[in-house]
Amino acid sequence: MRIVYHLGAHCTDEDRLVRCLLKNRAVLAEQGIAIPAPTRYRKLLRDTSIELKGGAASAEMQGSILGQIVGEQAADRVVLSWDSFLGFPTWAARDGLYSYSGERALSFTQIFPFLDAEFHLAIRNPATFLPALQEKVSTRSTEDILTGLDPRGLLWSDTVRRILHHCPNVPLTVWCDEDTPLIWNEVLQAVSGHGAEVSLTDTDELMSILLTPEGFTRMRAYVAAHPPAGVSQRRRVMTAFLERFQRDDQITVELDTPGWTQDLVDDLTARYHADVALIRTMPGVRFLSA
Repeated sequence: MRIVYHLGAHCTDEDRLVRCLLKNRAVLAEQGIAIPAPTRYRKLLRDTSIELKGGAASAEMQGSILGQIVGEQAADRVVLSWDSFLGFPTWAARDGLYSYSGERALSFTQIFPFLDAEFHLAIRNPATFLPALQEKVSTRSTEDILTGLDPRGLLWSDTVRRILHHCPNVPLTVWCDEDTPLIWNEVLQAVSGHGAEVSLTDTDELMSILLTPEGFTRMRAYVAAHPPAGVSQRRRVMTAFLERFQRDDQITVELDTPGWTQDLVDDLTARYHADVALIRTMPGVRFLSA
């Protein structure tokens, strides 16, 4: 059995991936893939990790935890998704991007020390990620996580390096959140591990958010009448509809972070592109590209 951890990050997925996989739970179960509901494992794994204090669970504890998560289902692959695996939003940008990502990733794999693990992580341009993270924190508290922070020093490659250092034998798949609309099917398949012959349903949620209602309706009609013959053709179709029908509020990002200038945003974006190029070359990383 293999335990698959979809690590987030925050402000990249908002549970769309696990919702989609849950809708396809029956067909995935036929392939030996279990998609448990997040309510069955998020608090359980958090509490167990705290209890273990970095130590490894016994075989008996592993079996008990696994039984609470998957029940009686026989599975070769169990997919767990939580954007706080690497840290909670309040701490996500403190002393680096997910500065304890390595230790936290290791601590969760220690709950299942006798099983193989696999990591999946979406990253996002800090120029948009940090304001979105502050907005997420602000929904629960008044804490300001950006004041006094130098965003230029926040690199996703450092996050990736920490995970690889602490979990050198765990495969890690990374992709850019900005590319997700074009590679969504590949992301779903990478995380779930389903065979290429399996066709998932209800995979349109992300496009329904990005496109105008008219554009989304026309896209669905077009795809139904002209099913894409492969990955490249599907991406061309998605690109064409995004270029013509993407909602204005999904295109324009308002610059309203106190103290931030357009020059800073441009600098962060350039640094992000360079950082992505570096991550692509890192041994142990599988990078999904558009």
